[in-house]
Amino acid sequence: MDQIEELFENKDYASLRRIMEDEEPADVAAVLNEVRTEEALLLFRIIPKDLAAETFVEMDSDLQRSFIEKFSDREITEMLDEMFVDDTVDIIEEMPANVVRRILANSSPETRSQINQILKYPKDSAGSIMTTEFVELRPHTTVEEAFERIRVTGLDKETIYTCYVTDDSRELIGVVTVKDMILGGNGVEVGDIMETSIISADTHMDKEEVVKLLDKYDFLALPVVDTEGRLVGIITFDDAMDVMREEDTEDMEKMAAITPTEKPYLRTGIFETFFSRVPWLLLLMVSATLSSNILLHYESALAVQAALTAYIPMIMGTGGNAGSQASVTIIRGLSLGDIEMRDIIRVIWKEIRVSVLCGITLAAVNFGKMMIFDGVGVLVAAAVSVTLVLTVIIAKVAGCSLPIIVKRIGLDPAVMASPFITTIVDCISLLVYVNAAGLMLS
Repeated sequence: MDQIEELFENKDYASLRRIMEDEEPADVAAVLNEVRTEEALLLFRIIPKDLAAETFVEMDSDLQRSFIEKFSDREITEMLDEMFVDDTVDIIEEMPANVVRRILANSSPETRSQINQILKYPKDSAGSIMTTEFVELRPHTTVEEAFERIRVTGLDKETIYTCYVTDDSRELIGVVTVKDMILGGNGVEVGDIMETSIISADTHMDKEEVVKLLDKYDFLALPVVDTEGRLVGIITFDDAMDVMREEDTEDMEKMAAITPTEKPYLRTGIFETFFSRVPWLLLLMVSATLSSNILLHYESALAVQAALTAYIPMIMGTGGNAGSQASVTIIRGLSLGDIEMRDIIRVIWKEIRVSVLCGITLAAVNFGKMMIFDGVGVLVAAAVSVTLVLTVIIAKVAGCSLPIIVKRIGLDPAVMASPFITTIVDCISLLVYVNAAGLMLS
């Protein structure tokens, strides 16, 4: 950055271009996000057009918008010609209406048609993240003819390694790779070497399911077909990685009781952050009053043995932690497809056994600590320790079963993570505690 700033001061634009043209687009975008907007625009204009288009995709959306507002119509057209359609769609989805109109006005009719085709699909569907730029072959095409076609059209395709074989009605009938064609020989027809057992996605398939398919089969790209089996696009692994990042971020925010937002933290306004957090805080605060009501109900019983009150935070905290451990593990398993509704009995049985071992260990340590360091009676220490065992068992059973049940009824299991699990377990553990103590201490 110091070198770049120095070259800007000396107006040595030729050296700037030489430095930037050897860098990766993501690194060039990082530089543009660091320098002043005027310098960023100047640097963007002096780098090669193909690098500029790839860099634009990697840039911050605010900087993208600023650039488009300063671009001439010719600059917008040239940049769009170098970009893949799915990248253009991603940019359009983040721009205000006036910027979108300008982008579409400077797109070619063919590009505009492809953009509109992708935009018509539901937001979280396979169709919304696919690209329409792929290599399409016919079964009677020879390998030599296929390579000639790739040489002519490959520059504008998202990937040329995997090629898709269709019939005259564009129905997907096979997949062939460049490796298959090289090993097959020039005179061989594509139809003789193509793979006919095809894994594909439907245009309305959830994009999370698409990511699972790409991960399961280690594909570089996945074909997307319409309801009639016609090939309409492909989804590449880099698009899948974007989806994974978005979904993981969304799950983390839900697990922390925050309404998900698509904006990065530093670009999210104070009030937007406030409104994403306060509804959940209010809901959890109200639900937490159940614990207060339980304490008030048993206030007179607890007053008889005041020492019991001192251990309530420890029991509630241990229960919440135990429930969170189970819920996070199960939620992750659900998102990866490792756990299904039919596995709920196996999951609960496993967590019961784990919770018994954990509960007994915690109770033994706690009993020793209370007797040696706290100086309480044997019955009080026993009441607290027994409650710990029961609380851990209940917490882990609740933590493992609730996310599965919630997903079964069609909700996101991430909402049943630590905040809600903790609130539920707090109430249950208090009831167990006061009743166990009441029985043991008369």
